[in-house]
Amino acid sequence: MKVLRIVSNIDTTEIEKAKRFYQDVLGLEELMNHGWMVTYGSEGTSKVQVSFASQGGSGTPTPDLSIEVDDLDEAYRVMKEAGFEIEYGPVEEPWGVRRFFVRDPFDKLINILTHM
Repeated sequence: MKVLRIVSNIDTTEIEKAKRFYQDVLGLEELMNHGWMVTYGSEGTSKVQVSFASQGGSGTPTPDLSIEVDDLDEAYRVMKEAGFEIEYGPVEEPWGVRRFFVRDPFDKLINILTHM
């Protein structure tokens, strides 16, 4: 058996709030919409990963999701312009990433990062 994909499911009764954060700000595509569930993502191939942590590194809380981007400065700018409060960073971490934390509309802590 080979795992082909891992999908994170966030429970909410306010699915429409996902569009602003994940599609409008982060630029993900709406891949599927059943009304009761909407999936955002990209058609590109990515690695299958799942992480388990006792903290988020540098003494931070463990984020609910980590999203790697190609331009952290642009991601930071659009998050700030969209009115989302940055809770940590941006900061260069000793393990080779640059990142910031932001909460999505569902109060999930999101780690936005790029590898240095």
